[in-house]
Amino acid sequence: MNKEQILENLATAIVDGDDDMALESARAALDAQLDPLDAVDQGLSKGMDIIGEQFQSGEVFLPELLMAASAFKAAMEILKPEIELQKKEIAKQGTVLIGTVKGDLHSIGKNIVGTVLETKGFDVVDIGIDNGALDIIQEAKKVQADVIALSCLMTTTMPAQKEVIETLEEMNLRDKYFVIVGGGPVTPEWANEIGADGYGESAIQAAELVKELMDNK
Repeated sequence: MNKEQILENLATAIVDGDDDMALESARAALDAQLDPLDAVDQGLSKGMDIIGEQFQSGEVFLPELLMAASAFKAAMEILKPEIELQKKEIAKQGTVLIGTVKGDLHSIGKNIVGTVLETKGFDVVDIGIDNGALDIIQEAKKVQADVIALSCLMTTTMPAQKEVIETLEEMNLRDKYFVIVGGGPVTPEWANEIGADGYGESAIQAAELVKELMDNK
């Protein structure tokens, strides 16, 4: 089985919510000596993007989303130990606070980004889902974050990303943190509109963006 087919199978396993296929495809990826991060970014994440779009458009509902999350978790049980090996002997690059914004209960995309950031040498503080602006800022201050990464999966919760940036400005803290945004409905145009420091379409791109921001700090 070639690389493209394995990646396609990983994505399909997520969309179908098929734990067994996810496990089998993850093992196939390692057997074929694929970079486990590629398996996550180009396989599992692609599947999550598809199911996220279907959820947003009303084609699928919460049960399908939960099945997709279960399949993702199954695949990560195989891939994560290999990803962990890549973290060894990497100099720490900075601290990233990552969370899903107020009103949004989705965590898979956020979790993928957090995992990739860790492999790139960042300390990642994951504050979970449904976080209000003040809570996010208080946690960022507490952990001395360099970067605040804000995730959402629904168009209705996108304004909560803007609220975090506006609250930082009101508190005269905007210059203290880089703020990046991401999630299914988020676009580069939205990131520019709300004054974010950047947007990552995928977990790999988000990690590269954070590294670039820190390098230029």
